[in-house]
Amino acid sequence: MSDIPLSAPPRFTTVHDLLPLAIYSAMALLLIGFILFAAWWLGERRRNPEKDGAYESGVLPTGSARLAYPAPFYLVAIFFIVFDVESVFIFIWAVAWDLLGLPGLMHMTVFIVALLLGLVWLWKKGGLDWGPKRQGREDSV
Repeated sequence: MSDIPLSAPPRFTTVHDLLPLAIYSAMALLLIGFILFAAWWLGERRRNPEKDGAYESGVLPTGSARLAYPAPFYLVAIFFIVFDVESVFIFIWAVAWDLLGLPGLMHMTVFIVALLLGLVWLWKKGGLDWGPKRQGREDSV
């Protein structure tokens, strides 16, 4: 067994220890530079309006490609990201449940309550009302 504890981070004492990293970085930069140079040198240099035009499966494009998506589209995307990240944290916590114990449970409870409060606030502000608005009174249904 080694007398160095397993949790001790590696320490670089001399420049000689960093030499493999420097060589690897230099080789990566040279390879990237060579590939970019080869693409520039071997690439086509003639330009014309037909070549610069958009190509959409052989169909000439009409109108603008800039379509305005409604705001709920972006809200759904943001909600998906938030709850996806939340589920990853909860899954990791569940896997390490036996190691974290009661302090881990308390931290996860605070995390879930904070997200739940944000969801309630968003609901009260109308951020989840994506459907069409009703035109009349609700009691006339």
